[in-house]
Amino acid sequence: MLLRPPGVYRPQDDTGLLGEALAGVTLPPGSRVLDVGTGTGALAVAAVRSGAADVTAVDVSRRALAAAWLNARVRRLPVRVRRTDVSTVLPKGPFDLVLANPPYVPWPGGARSSSRWDAGPDGRAVIDPLCVAVPRLLSERGSFLLVQSSLSGVGRTLTALKETELRTSIVARKRIPFGPVLRERVDYLEQRGLISGGQREEELVVIRADRTDRTRS
Repeated sequence: MLLRPPGVYRPQDDTGLLGEALAGVTLPPGSRVLDVGTGTGALAVAAVRSGAADVTAVDVSRRALAAAWLNARVRRLPVRVRRTDVSTVLPKGPFDLVLANPPYVPWPGGARSSSRWDAGPDGRAVIDPLCVAVPRLLSERGSFLLVQSSLSGVGRTLTALKETELRTSIVARKRIPFGPVLRERVDYLEQRGLISGGQREEELVVIRADRTDRTRS
């Protein structure tokens, strides 16, 4: 069980799907891992248990970082926490694996709200700058795992990562019914053309991007 103070994102289907993808990654000895949008630290903990020697967990929420720190400490795991927005300030790398479960829910309010899941009108307020930043975070043979909803443009993410010359693939998928947040936004999502009439489920997708010899630094 993970400690989760009020206001900290509860691990859900997206966390679980990203954890499954993490389990399929072979981490090299002494590997360094960055967990972006750590929340409770669930994936940071999983990364250590998967063989990572050094894990840095980052979030913009102080409460989330406190939760991640506590969850790592009670398990005596080597996880460092840092408050930062990776889209503007890069943690000191390089990292052999970057994990990301960013906000990706389309929100009619324009700029990103204070909510953990709201990410601008098309759900890409965090995903787009993260795709630009990732190549500068990865080690020579580093990998990136990102989970997002089909509502926030999976194809756009694949294209953005390919443009930085990362080798991309989809490694996990899962269809789930709309939760309370999306059910409240059905009219908005239909107006934006993000869902079809009567659609009440989304697909979660984990994208993997690997650095190659040609990847830009």
